[in-house]
Amino acid sequence: MLIRDTSEGYGLISRLFHWLMAVVIVAMFILGVWMVGLDYYSPYYNSAPDIHRSVGMILLFALILRWLWRIGNPKPTDEDLSPLERKASWGVHWGFYVLLFALLVSGYLISTADGDPISVFGWFDVPSVVQARGLETPAGKIHRILAYATIALAVVHSLAALKHHFFDKSTVLTRMWSGPNQSSEKDRHE
Repeated sequence: MLIRDTSEGYGLISRLFHWLMAVVIVAMFILGVWMVGLDYYSPYYNSAPDIHRSVGMILLFALILRWLWRIGNPKPTDEDLSPLERKASWGVHWGFYVLLFALLVSGYLISTADGDPISVFGWFDVPSVVQARGLETPAGKIHRILAYATIALAVVHSLAALKHHFFDKSTVLTRMWSGPNQSSEKDRHE
């Protein structure tokens, strides 16, 4: 099992980043939509936002690590994509990085506008670097728009992966699911 990416496929670290972050992002979206409807008397009124903030900060750190991992690894070949599909793929992937970074920063600004740090599950605090009362309102509007944009892009991304897998019979999805095929891995080591 390969840890690093190769031209034949994604290694274990990239695949773990991809799938774990995908699950967490969808779960965070669902939690966010659900928690904005909570009233003051709900038993989750405080705990749901605390979980959302904590996971958001971990996701921000994971996004930065994922980006560093990506620039330090070779990109698997995309020869089975048309030139237009290659450009779209590049745009979608870097679009995710920009959207997610902006989404997570806006969430951070919502939570720290009053100068208080974010406690990440009580393990450590992320300090407030911008204290600006009232910033939470525009940051909240931006956060909501970016959350929906991220989910929309994720749907497009998923549909494209399924199209490539089932209709084009390409290896795009299998490379992200199971990594480089074993015969390619053996050939590289011989």
